Amino acid sequence: MTVSRNEFLIDPAVVFLNHGSFGACPRPVFEAYQRWQLELERQPVEFLGRRIDGLLDEARGKLATYLNADANDIIFVPNATSGVNLVARSLAWSNWLQPGDEILATDHEYGACSFTWEHICKKTGAVYVQRPVTLPVTTHADMIEHFLAGITSRTRVIHISHITSPTALIFPVAEICRRARELGIVTVIDGAHAPGQVPVDLTVLDADFYTGNCHKWMCAPKGSGFLHVRREHQTIMESQIVSWGEHDDGSYIARQQKQGTRDYAAYLTVPTAIEYQQSHNWEAVQIACHELIKQARADLSALFNLPPILPDDPAWYRQMVTVPVPKCDLSILKIRLYDEFRVEIPVIDWNNKQYIRVSIQGYNTRADIDQLLSALHHIFAHQG
Repeated sequence: MTVSRNEFLIDPAVVFLNHGSFGACPRPVFEAYQRWQLELERQPVEFLGRRIDGLLDEARGKLATYLNADANDIIFVPNATSGVNLVARSLAWSNWLQPGDEILATDHEYGACSFTWEHICKKTGAVYVQRPVTLPVTTHADMIEHFLAGITSRTRVIHISHITSPTALIFPVAEICRRARELGIVTVIDGAHAPGQVPVDLTVLDADFYTGNCHKWMCAPKGSGFLHVRREHQTIMESQIVSWGEHDDGSYIARQQKQGTRDYAAYLTVPTAIEYQQSHNWEAVQIACHELIKQARADLSALFNLPPILPDDPAWYRQMVTVPVPKCDLSILKIRLYDEFRVEIPVIDWNNKQYIRVSIQGYNTRADIDQLLSALHHIFAHQG
């Protein structure tokens, strides 16, 4: 790999296998983040009153180039969950959703986003339908046909993850968006884990709404995400906060961007995160990470003699993989992994089965995987 652990701020005493939850920021990117905060404090009136719009426009432009999109279709949001909330509320308030209408999702969606749709359904009378995608998965073609078989005459929205949170599966969202468009169904893609882990070309994906995080796999500071909205839907979008943008030119960008006094530093640092990865040959880093996660998947399956939940196919996973563990008390497992072995890793109860989710970023090494394997072997050999 072309990056070292020393380039990140993570505690060296911790085996950090949980990049997927909140990401981790390289030192040069974090330093740029702090420089923006210092600029704000040195002259807040100039920064917020005269410079911020131009700075945000420039940052959005660089992010749009990275995502192959038009900058006028992208806004910054704190995180992907915020993006889903903004879309869901806008669809509800614009009367796009009527009583009995259905939002089709899978049972692999991130919990906070499912809570969002359930809340909207209580307000509108719509129905949130989570179609099971059983494990192990086989092919993307099979997954597409099975999922789309859940469409009914009442389906108005499809909400689906690009990469799932609990199971770390890459879903074939481009084809799902294409098929949905043919049927007149709006697509809302939760791309929280995608940018920086897999190529994201928003023009090719052609979703109606796509929201993602920059602070995870792109390694930008916490609190930096984006929402991309197709041009024809922008008139129905509610503002994140009703503020001065509503009464200036009233444009979509102005309404979403002029949000009053806040710390914009995380957004302004996104271009630095993009530049950091480009200057560190990040494609090679991603390939090396995949090879390491591939080894981890095989070794963990062998340790527990439990079959994997997905084929050994990079179309299904890249730098994150979820693997089953024997039935156990997950709360105790997590405590022991961290307190006894200093391994930071999420443990997951999904559909009444137990899993751990391993994330591999450029700072991880084979030694991290070996320490995880050793810890799990010890814990499960000495249960009770």
